[in-house]
Amino acid sequence: MFNEAAPARPAAAVTARTVEDVRAAVAYAADRGMPLRVHTTGHSAGAAGPMDGSLLVRTRLAGGVRIDAERRTARVPAGTTWSEVVAAATPHGLAAPHGTSGTVGVVGYLLRGGVSLYGRRVGLAANALRAVEVVTADGALRRVDADHDPELFWALRGGGGGFGVVTAVEFALFPAAEVVTGAAFWAGRHAERLLELWCAWAREAPREAATSFRIMNLPRIPEIPAELSAAPVVCVAGAVLAPGRSDAPAARRAAEELLAPLRAVARPLEDTWRPGTPADVPSAHMDPSGPVNVLGDHMLLRELDGSGTAAFLDAAGPGSSSPLVAAELRQLGGALAEPAAAGGALDHLAAAYAWMGAGLPELFPAERVRGHLDRVRAALGPWDTGRTAPTFVESAHQPQRHLDTGTLAAVSRVRDRVDPRGLFRQDVMPQTTIARSP
Repeated sequence: MFNEAAPARPAAAVTARTVEDVRAAVAYAADRGMPLRVHTTGHSAGAAGPMDGSLLVRTRLAGGVRIDAERRTARVPAGTTWSEVVAAATPHGLAAPHGTSGTVGVVGYLLRGGVSLYGRRVGLAANALRAVEVVTADGALRRVDADHDPELFWALRGGGGGFGVVTAVEFALFPAAEVVTGAAFWAGRHAERLLELWCAWAREAPREAATSFRIMNLPRIPEIPAELSAAPVVCVAGAVLAPGRSDAPAARRAAEELLAPLRAVARPLEDTWRPGTPADVPSAHMDPSGPVNVLGDHMLLRELDGSGTAAFLDAAGPGSSSPLVAAELRQLGGALAEPAAAGGALDHLAAAYAWMGAGLPELFPAERVRGHLDRVRAALGPWDTGRTAPTFVESAHQPQRHLDTGTLAAVSRVRDRVDPRGLFRQDVMPQTTIARSP
């Protein structure tokens, strides 16, 4: 369980190593009338409902990552993490639409949409799915794609879950000859000028670039340099993709156009930006590699004007007494904002930025962390789109909405068809269901 703030407490649990293990778990739950839940790495544990009385299936199926370099696809069994995919794809000059952490599970991330550091170029990660293998409530193993049960294939991609236990996925990869990636840190007193410059760059940035602006209050632990934990710091991290060798000079120029003005404000306390390969990207954001106890919040935001950035800094910047370990604005737009012709239930995000905040209750009382998250939410309220990205949601109780009413109704009809008895009903994301017909 990666997010220890939301420990799983099911009535029973099983680690499935084979498809037959999954089918046996489905039969066991169905025979006993137990709700069936699916969770593997636990990164989204905070967004899941209670598991009391349920059978929890943790997938870790055998088989490993299979790369088809000619077709530019990967097939992975459920339970695979993105670090395993990156390691397999990089030698072929290919990259995958993973997020900022290599420890995240592939299946859950893809089914929830997935906002990659390559997303402004390639779109939501769910759009890369080519096929899904899933055991449904009747115990049948189905391979669904654009030609085989396209309705279920559509609903699986961002529909909120509750369709079955996914056992494997096949998805598209893309060329990546080089990636300029890393993170740079500055003293918090430079936050206002750095944010002004970053926002101005972000509005005109090429699609190959995706970055984040974070105000961080890092804990004083041996793994973190003292100059980064002594006071609030600003971090700008991200990646700039060069699909082919001939694109590398443009990618390096794009990174320099971002970083040079920031470095001119003040010399970074630490700066790891450099040209590299896709293998360097999962560590660039410096997300924790092990389990953490984290409380968080998230919104999708419209373009921020000067009053928007001022509101963000007033609520989360230096001088705000923020207990948040990270207050982040993630650059969106580009292909992430464009509907995909053959996409699923969630195929784009109509927003300029994602706001994400996180606090560690072992450093500050949980009430103070939640209170400050509420303060930032209120400050950014005028720019809130009213929508969220499922992979960024950290609490089952926070306001969340990633599908419109018509899409929710269509997804619910598919869910009723493949799970008429509601075996997986409790495995559906909160606030993404419509009441079943009598």
